[in-house]
Amino acid sequence: MDPYLLLKAIGFILLMIIGIPGNIFIILQFTYIKILEKKLLPTNIILTVLAMANFLIVLSRIIPQALNAIGIEDLLNDTECKFVIYTYRISRAMSICITSLLSFYQCILISPTAGVWIYLKRKVTQNMWIIIIIVSVINLSMYPYSFLSTHARKNRTSSQYALHLVYCDTDFLTYMAYIVNGTVYSLRDFIFVGLMMLSSIYMVYILLRHEKNMKGIRNSDRGQRRSAEYKASRAVILLVALYVVLFGLDNSMWIYTLTRSNVSPDMNDIRIFLASSYATLSPIVIIITNPKLQHCWKYSHWTRPFQKDIGINGRLISISR
Repeated sequence: MDPYLLLKAIGFILLMIIGIPGNIFIILQFTYIKILEKKLLPTNIILTVLAMANFLIVLSRIIPQALNAIGIEDLLNDTECKFVIYTYRISRAMSICITSLLSFYQCILISPTAGVWIYLKRKVTQNMWIIIIIVSVINLSMYPYSFLSTHARKNRTSSQYALHLVYCDTDFLTYMAYIVNGTVYSLRDFIFVGLMMLSSIYMVYILLRHEKNMKGIRNSDRGQRRSAEYKASRAVILLVALYVVLFGLDNSMWIYTLTRSNVSPDMNDIRIFLASSYATLSPIVIIITNPKLQHCWKYSHWTRPFQKDIGINGRLISISR
């Protein structure tokens, strides 16, 4: 086997081996909590939807890449290509939107006690499912071009303005359509990445300021509360950092491809590997930084969810543990 194909196969198979059980574990764990307690905390709702989006990315992008790397050819026909590419586009869009929503929600949870923040916290908490449904509908309506322009590579010849995606080609036919499509979705990604970063920076600022205010409290209480605060913020900070690095590289390469009329399959393989890595690595971050999931993963049995209340600026904040 060609060294490049061997390396490609190993890389995507590893992503598949890690990503499938990791995302399924998160989905099943929070589903069990929902059944057990008849409700799910907003943060856990967001994490469940994120795991679902990441799982679809593994199915629609990582698995076809792995199968192609080990030599399986002509796997999909035109209809299957349209479905797979559309699923990947939607799940990728949901992944970035839900990660941004997670950072924004945790930002308002630890924000100072003020009228606008209290209003946002109440409205977002009460309408979390509605917000997620609206985001899903918007993303579903943004990709009709995937059905119109995607076809199996074996069935026809693509124009010079095409993206070669394993078994499928997405053909934009004209240079203008190619540029507009890439610019719109890259701009969307950078906007959401910017929102993630702003929310995370503000959250770190609030936590650092709170740590200074806790100096007068006895060491035992201060240590417990500080530990809870860092655990509550670490997951978001790590997820945002992971997303910024991987998808920043992905979008930088995407912008580069906009300057080329015929993009090589190797370039698309690298982009897809970077973009898909978040779907595999983010479950690891979530499990490691979430005590409930970590406990279940370590001891192989379900535990009842509980909450830890911490005080920030003289008020109580409920953090899922």
